[in-house]
Amino acid sequence: MCNLYSNTTAQEAMRRLFAPLPVIDRLGNLPPLPEVYPDYMAPILRACAGGRELVMARWGLPTPPHYLAGKKTDRGVTNVRNTGSSHWRRWLGPENRCLVPFDAFAEPRAGGGNAWFRLADGRPGFFAGLHVPGWTSVRKLKDGATTDDLFAFLTTEANADVRPIHPKAMPVILTRPEEWETWLTAPAPVALRLQRPLADGALLTDQGA
Repeated sequence: MCNLYSNTTAQEAMRRLFAPLPVIDRLGNLPPLPEVYPDYMAPILRACAGGRELVMARWGLPTPPHYLAGKKTDRGVTNVRNTGSSHWRRWLGPENRCLVPFDAFAEPRAGGGNAWFRLADGRPGFFAGLHVPGWTSVRKLKDGATTDDLFAFLTTEANADVRPIHPKAMPVILTRPEEWETWLTAPAPVALRLQRPLADGALLTDQGA
């Protein structure tokens, strides 16, 4: 689920959300990203010494080894649901948590096309993300081994807005500054309390293409 999202929020607007805490912008001149697909580069926000930093990372965390048997590439895992898995537990500390800015996310409709979901009140939102810096793997055979900063985000049960389109799951979405701070800094048992669906009615659905 959720293998397509958009982020068209300007860098300055993202930085202002965390004022007065300094945000180091390492994105360069980032254009709007109306369609972010798995394995694409996209911005994430993570903690750094003295504040926060915006950096680019590649969408798709390392795949659990037992799913890679006989395969020559690791295309990455875009969504993480089972945080009790030993594969994911090592990356649940604050040093590996991040926020993934988005404007909308898509789920495929059964009859074709996508349903796009946006926050109903227009407030900024972030997916609750995990990131793994400097991971070496073969994502594509033609590229050989590459070393990348990787990310994905958590999922949870679908709320009433998402359930008619995708009944099993939705991204974990954080909309309040206190949630952002908890996700970036709190011990894992506290931060993981945020792995829950948004309230029903918090999302609007566009027909999409």
